[in-house]
Amino acid sequence: MCRPDHFAVEYAINPWMHPEAGADRATAIRQWETLRDVYLDLGHRVSLIEPLEGLPDMVFSANGALVVDGRVYGARFAYPQRAAEGPAYLRWFTQNGYERVHEAAFVNEGEGDFLTLDHLVLAGTGFRTDISAHKEAQEFLGRPVVTLQLVDPRFYHLDTALFPLSGHNVAYFPEAFSPGSREVLRTLFPDAVLASEEDAVTFGLNSVSDGVNVVISAEAGGLQLELKRRGFEVVPVDLSELRKAGGGPKCCTLEIRERVAGATAPGPEGVDA
Repeated sequence: MCRPDHFAVEYAINPWMHPEAGADRATAIRQWETLRDVYLDLGHRVSLIEPLEGLPDMVFSANGALVVDGRVYGARFAYPQRAAEGPAYLRWFTQNGYERVHEAAFVNEGEGDFLTLDHLVLAGTGFRTDISAHKEAQEFLGRPVVTLQLVDPRFYHLDTALFPLSGHNVAYFPEAFSPGSREVLRTLFPDAVLASEEDAVTFGLNSVSDGVNVVISAEAGGLQLELKRRGFEVVPVDLSELRKAGGGPKCCTLEIRERVAGATAPGPEGVDA
């Protein structure tokens, strides 16, 4: 995670950002600290990267890389305003002892557009991540990568429209995807949780699940009820200030997966948040 010490809405690179409205940094920090404390209370480890001045979106650490089985696939950002974040996150991993680190040749925004399940990786394209990055990631990670086409600019990253519930199931908003991608999702996940547009636009799908607990936007009430019905422990958090830059719980969380494939759900010893 990255503390939002320099958080601001100074430019607009997604439909949620309105520089003229600004943002309250103190509120953003307080909300972020609550999210961090939630992870600690759930028993997860939290590692911190130093925030860099001039990078107001660095708080959205999910975009910094994709880590699977200790292999780090680096980010290459689509917009120049965030370009320096990619090297900063790669430096953090190399300085912390990660040896299998890949500097991407193609534009990709880390876990913003790559979401990992037990035996495959779902990969979004359409607004940010180049489809060629999907092939590059597959070669580096040695896991099947399934391409999903995003079509609604409000859901410009895959992690705004879908999140893994466990190692074998997901929740998603169907209308964020092309017809063909919806068919793929229906085939892969016949028991998926389908979110309403009302919950999707409150960043209800920008959630983090460890297979038991789901950390979710406090405003996504309908989705919370369905998750409870399915047996999940729901942990609502308010990140309304960070949402002014297009971020929610998942955007603020880069999951560091150390274990090999095969675990049903990564628990406290398997994932650094």
